[in-house]
Amino acid sequence: MNKLIVVAATGALFGALAPAQADELSKGEEVFKNACIACHGAGVAGAPKLGDKAAWSDRIAKGMDTLDDHALHGFKGNSGFMPPKGGRMDLSDEDVKAAVAYMVSQAK
Repeated sequence: MNKLIVVAATGALFGALAPAQADELSKGEEVFKNACIACHGAGVAGAPKLGDKAAWSDRIAKGMDTLDDHALHGFKGNSGFMPPKGGRMDLSDEDVKAAVAYMVSQAK
């Protein structure tokens, strides 16, 4: 296969993914500002604050599936707890996952 075609196809694929990721982060930021900031803004109940790389690093190391599961279904750890959907049962699973992705993006 021609290298130019492969490069062009790869570029098109990544170009198509980037807007989708940007949309998810934008939605996640909106959800964060309307819901998650209540705890993740001030560190309530052991919640890691937005942008606190040290507080997020061990959590991020567990992977997005674990973070999403804890955000969706709740989690009780040694340093605090996370209620299911942060206590906002009106949020869709997709909204919660987008907010998690946004918070993770701010901790890298």
